[in-house]
Order: sequence, then C-alpha cells, then structure tokens
Amino acid sequence: MRISRLLLISAFLCLASCASHAPREAATPPSMLLGDFVDDYGIGHRIDANEWLQRPDTRYRVVAWHPEAQYLIARNDAGDRSAAGKWTRIDWVTLPGMPPYAWAFCMSAWDAATQADAERADIARRDTPKTGCNGYPFSRMRRVVQEKGPE
Repeated sequence: MRISRLLLISAFLCLASCASHAPREAATPPSMLLGDFVDDYGIGHRIDANEWLQRPDTRYRVVAWHPEAQYLIARNDAGDRSAAGKWTRIDWVTLPGMPPYAWAFCMSAWDAATQADAERADIARRDTPKTGCNGYPFSRMRRVVQEKGPE
C-alpha cells in the first residue's frame, strides 16, 4: 500500500510538472506588425514574433499574440530600467487610408504585476484612435524602408 501511494504521488508530481511546462499557444502575428518601424515621436521599433524592441534598449518578450482581438502580451526584459520583469499589453488598430501609417498601438499596460493583470488591462478604444489610448492618441507606426546601397 505504501509503494502504491508513493507511485501515485510520483505520477501526480510528474504530471503537474509537465503541465506547467506545456508549450504556449502559438498564434501567428499579423505580418503588417513585423519589421522595422518609426512611431509618431521618432522612436524606432523592431518587432518579430518573439520580441518587440523599442529603441534604443527597451525589450518586450512576446508570450502571446491575440491577432483576432488585436493585442499581444509580453514580459518586460529583466534589464528594463523602469519595469523589469513586469507584464505589458500592447493593443493595435489598423489605419486604412492613412499612408505612410498602416497601424497604431496603445500600451494598455506596461507594468502589470502578472500576465493575467496585463490581459485584463483593456483601455484601448480603437473606434477613437486620436483619444482612445486612455485619453491619448494611439502611436502611429510607419514602416522603415531599407534603402539599397550602390551596386
């Protein structure tokens, strides 16, 4: 009976450990958000499926893309000066007919204590992008076009 109990406890601990390390849901980020951009304030951004770099050195490690709801959740880099290890929610909106800007973003949360807190921080109002980021405008993004050098 004692061996059965030990085996049962071991199996439970193994399953619990495996569940906590299960792969995260993979969602494909929208291609229009990937690449090099400059926002309204002249700040450069490089975005890929796993990281959002706000130049010069603010990094957000993307943990979940929610393209259908137009937001992502990221963990602030450990080297971040103001909110290291905290959680960020970045909402976006498309901007049709506004070239060179194709989309804009709003940080609904940038210093949330937990991932769940960041998920709940829903301040973005996409129907009013000029004031829809907690009373402020969404930051418009224009793609940086790499110029070809002399051949």
